[in-house]
Amino acid sequence: MKDTKEKWSRIRIRIVGIAFAIFFVITSARAFYLQIIKQDDWVRLADRQHQKIVPLTPARGTIYDRNGAALAVSIEVDSCFGEPVVIVDAEKTAARLAPLLGVQRDILAKKLAGKKSFVWLQRQVSPEVAAKIKALKLEGIGFVKESRRYYPNSEVAAHVVGFTGLDPKGLEGIELKYNSQLLGNTGYLITERDALGRDIALKGTVIKESSKGYNITLTLDKNIQYLAEKELAKAVSQSRGAGGIALVMEPRTGKVLAMASYPSFNPNAYHRYPHDTLRNRAVADSFEPGSTMKVFLIASALEAKVIGPNDNFNCENGSFSIGGRVIHDTHKYGALSVSEIMKFSSNIGAAKIGSRLGPERLSGYLKNFGFGERSEVDVPGEVAGLLRDQGRWYGIDLATISFGQGVSVSAVQLLAAVSAVANGGLLMKPYLVDRISDDAGRIIQQNAPQVRRRVISSQTAQAVARMMASVTSEGGTGLNASLDGFKVAGKTGTAQKVDPVTKCYSASKRTASFLGFVPAEDPRLSILVIVDEPKTSSYGGVVAAPAFREIAHQSLCYLKVTPTGPLKARPEDGKEVAGRQQAQPEVVAEGAIDEASAGASMPNFHGMSIRSVLRYMEKNSLNVKIIGSGRAVEQNPSPGSTIGAGDQVWVKFVPSA
Repeated sequence: MKDTKEKWSRIRIRIVGIAFAIFFVITSARAFYLQIIKQDDWVRLADRQHQKIVPLTPARGTIYDRNGAALAVSIEVDSCFGEPVVIVDAEKTAARLAPLLGVQRDILAKKLAGKKSFVWLQRQVSPEVAAKIKALKLEGIGFVKESRRYYPNSEVAAHVVGFTGLDPKGLEGIELKYNSQLLGNTGYLITERDALGRDIALKGTVIKESSKGYNITLTLDKNIQYLAEKELAKAVSQSRGAGGIALVMEPRTGKVLAMASYPSFNPNAYHRYPHDTLRNRAVADSFEPGSTMKVFLIASALEAKVIGPNDNFNCENGSFSIGGRVIHDTHKYGALSVSEIMKFSSNIGAAKIGSRLGPERLSGYLKNFGFGERSEVDVPGEVAGLLRDQGRWYGIDLATISFGQGVSVSAVQLLAAVSAVANGGLLMKPYLVDRISDDAGRIIQQNAPQVRRRVISSQTAQAVARMMASVTSEGGTGLNASLDGFKVAGKTGTAQKVDPVTKCYSASKRTASFLGFVPAEDPRLSILVIVDEPKTSSYGGVVAAPAFREIAHQSLCYLKVTPTGPLKARPEDGKEVAGRQQAQPEVVAEGAIDEASAGASMPNFHGMSIRSVLRYMEKNSLNVKIIGSGRAVEQNPSPGSTIGAGDQVWVKFVPSA
């Protein structure tokens, strides 16, 4: 009996011991799991319970032009906050801050009278305001550094670069399209809470620094962009137009060197402008191309071999009935060759070429040129334009589409299409972003020229280029685009606009344009200028061609492209003044200025350096004002004008590439 009791006692002891051992193992395993394996999770949970996190504006990467000039940068600015829990007199503090922050006193006092440890009073205040507030040394008022987007060139390239909000997320342009690449990691301001969750004052605040996003280098050239914007603004202003577009592209690569829209805006204060002004017209607007479409009509017909360059068409003395409608030319023409149809911009001749080509082939070629589809240029908001399916062309549609009515295009589509003629028949994808890189200079993404397809043969392209060159010769509609020293291939365009009320063509509203490339024999630049609703004249050759000429002339000087033809005085806007012989400007060679003799004629300084200009002016005792630096792009008086020793003379320069 005694042995049995001892046996059961030992068994109970073992059972209790085993139970304790199991409990110890389970407890140890649980403790290991919670304290070691799940440590980070519990730390994060604890932080959420006793810390309050305030996100700070992240720094964005820099946007550069192709030469490394900054177009958009992130700068550090002060953001003002308050600590209500340590402010003794909220009313008094609000009274002193309100006039500096531009906030109503009662609103500010309400913020400062709470029991929170942190409230924003104003984000991204100016340095002047921050300095004044700091000088007050107010208890419970502090500052933290945040990142603010700044555009150092103000309006230059505003529609391309775009702008950001306070976040700062991109809202337009490259800022929006490449927001994820530009946007860095958010920084945080961390405040403490006690065990009961009550806010503690911001003594010893911990801030997690933000990190900068990637940098973007554009194909855009700031100086060519400036020239395009300047000449576009002048063209719109002089014609009293409603707006305008100017584009410059490298035809061989598809690189966009300038993309200007007018009116423009300052992205540093974009909220002050009407929403319509913020629109990038070069990609967001579609319009009827008018007679510029004849370039692609004739190229298509030549490629399809339904016409030859020397074929003649009867242009019916300016009036031709087709499909129950009458087509008119601005002048009465009889028989015109294909080249003359281009030169004189005959609508009747274009309609007859279109009839010979036929709707199916014309539609196919126009689609190959990129009309009716987005060019995929890397800015947001691009429209595809409108090119109806050939099966929906009725009656007179073939004729009107042949001279650019009944079809709509975007400016970037039109320039990409003419660049295909300029480069020998290849439709290039237009692009604005050259590369994306980090702060160490490592390339994250590199873009390269991309051929979309061949649209015409090189022989056809050369034939069309020769015809386009006749447009800017004597008697052509684009004489105002002719350029000293260079042969210009171009085409004028004038198109009626549809009245939004009547849904019919307006009797007074037009779009005037000039499209082309230069030098014609070896194109470096393709350029498009569009003026919307000009009042002084509706013709592209009068309104847009002079702007094309000046953009081309100054850009070629800037790029140091050597003239291939004789240099002579240009008539002002293509018109000779009756009874007055135009003075021939002296062309000053870079190395020959020392030998230049004094005379009564203003030299042509375009493309010259500041040193060379100053030496010439000093030698001839002329008073000169120098504007900018680099190479001369503009001057006053104009070349060939009579000048004297007391005359005021200025020469504008832009940095060389």
